[in-house]
Amino acid sequence: MKLPDQKAFILSVVLAVVGFVIVKFALASLALDAALLFGVGLLIGGLVIAAMSSESTEEAEVKTKTLYVGNLPYRANEGVVRALFEEQGKVFNVRLLKDKNTGKRRGFGFVEMAQADADNAIAKLNDSEFQQRTLKVREAKQKQEDDSNSFRTESDQSV
Repeated sequence: MKLPDQKAFILSVVLAVVGFVIVKFALASLALDAALLFGVGLLIGGLVIAAMSSESTEEAEVKTKTLYVGNLPYRANEGVVRALFEEQGKVFNVRLLKDKNTGKRRGFGFVEMAQADADNAIAKLNDSEFQQRTLKVREAKQKQEDDSNSFRTESDQSV
């Protein structure tokens, strides 16, 4: 089982036991079978879990769009870029690329936003000035996996 499934299962069992205890004492005058009481508690727990999981799936189904942000100042960090784009809407992720050898920023990056807000961010921020640089903001192209470039031969590595 996945972790959310385990939590739901454990919560169902706990709710079933609590339901059993409550019904047992609330209906003590009636001679009901313990298995029936446990079943009623499990049914109530299942309904509660179903209601809770449907609410969480609605939040998780936000469509996102990745934006390319070019001509960034080299001194800009993820926090500053996130703050700039959060003025336009919900930001999920900011990645500014760095040079592998020097560790210095390369002047561009990617911002993942809610799809509804991304088009607004492109319209407002493309060709706008940010820290004395004119930003280039557009929808990012999907990375193409090319099999011929994914493996390097020994002669490529020695160069």
